[in-house]
Amino acid sequence: MPQGLPLPDFHHERVEVITGRRSGLFLTVALHSSVLGSALGGARLWTYPHWSDALGDALRLSAAMTLKNAAAGLDAGGGKSVIALPPGTQLDDERRRDAFLDLGDAVESLEGLYRTAEDVGSTTEDMLVVSERTEHVVGLPDAVGGSGEPAGPTSLGVYESLRATLEHSTGSPEVDGRRITISGLGQVGSRLAVRLSAEGARLTVTDVNPAKRDLALQLGAEWISAGEEHLIPADVFVPAGIGGLLTDEVIDALDARAVCGPANNPLADHSGADRLAARGILYAPDFVVNAGGVIYLDSVAKHIGTRDEVMERVAGIGGTVRRIFAEASERGVTPLEAAEALAAERLRAAEHRHAFVG
Repeated sequence: MPQGLPLPDFHHERVEVITGRRSGLFLTVALHSSVLGSALGGARLWTYPHWSDALGDALRLSAAMTLKNAAAGLDAGGGKSVIALPPGTQLDDERRRDAFLDLGDAVESLEGLYRTAEDVGSTTEDMLVVSERTEHVVGLPDAVGGSGEPAGPTSLGVYESLRATLEHSTGSPEVDGRRITISGLGQVGSRLAVRLSAEGARLTVTDVNPAKRDLALQLGAEWISAGEEHLIPADVFVPAGIGGLLTDEVIDALDARAVCGPANNPLADHSGADRLAARGILYAPDFVVNAGGVIYLDSVAKHIGTRDEVMERVAGIGGTVRRIFAEASERGVTPLEAAEALAAERLRAAEHRHAFVG
C-alpha cells in the first residue's frame, strides 16, 4: 500500500474520517461509488507515517474497488475502510477490539451504503467484533455460519488469471516448468505458491517477513531478498504483497515477460501500464485478477448459488482476463485501459438506468 504519496483526486460519494472514541486511533471509511449497489470493500489495519497517508490509501483503494466490483459483474459499489496505526504502535487485545468496535460504528453511520470485510491486517475474528456494532459486514468466521476467509477464492482467481496470462504471453496456459516469481507470501501468495509448486513451476519467492523463508524451503523454491525479486528472470512476476511496488525504476529493471498478481494497486503510477507495454511486458490488471474474494463474499452474503457454483464463477476470472487481453490487442491499448473500459461500461449502464427511473 503506497505511503508518502500525494492525495489522489477526489471523486468519492462520501468519506468518514474519525478518531475512534474507544481506541483513539484514526479511522476512515471511503465510499467511492454506490451506483451498482451497496459498496463492498475490506477493512485494512496498517501502520502509516501520517494520517494523511492512511486517508490517501483509503481513497485509492476504494476507487479500485469500484473498478473491481464492476468488472467482476457484481451489483456492488466500491468502498474501503482503514484503521491507521502510528509508527511503532502495537495493539494489545483490548485496544484491537476497541478499534474494530469503532470501525463498526463508522460503518453503521453509512446506513448500509458500505459493507466491510477482512483485509490486510484484519481477520474474520475482527469482523465478528465489527458485527457487534453493525450488520453491514461480510466474511464472518465459519464457526458462526459466516463465509469465512476469502483468501482461497482470491487465490483461485489469481491462478486462473495467471494461466490466461501465460497463454497470451507464451502460447500455453500450463505452469509446469515456467519461471514464476512471487513477491509476498501472505494468505493469497502462499496458497498460490503451494499450488504452482505442486504443478511443477520453478518458483522464486520473497516476503518482508523472513519467517516466510520456511515455506520456500518446504516448496523447494528459491528465496530472494525483498527488493531484489524483480531482477530475477521470470515468465510471470506476481506482486502479492504491498501496493505501489511497480515504480518506474522497478519497471525499467523488471526481468519478466508478464505481470499478474493479487496485490491491490501494484502500479505506483497509472502510467506504469504504458511503461510496461513499452517494454513488451504483458500486464494483467490487478482489480480483475484479485476479484475472487469479493465475488465469493458478495455471492455468499446474497445467497447466490451453491458453493460449487460460486467457485465456478470465481474461476471464470480467467476468461475475463482473456477477453481483456483480446480487446486490448484489437484496440491497440493497454490491458489496463481495456479493463477500465469494461468497468466503465457497467457503471454507465447503471447510471443510465438510475437516471431513467428518476
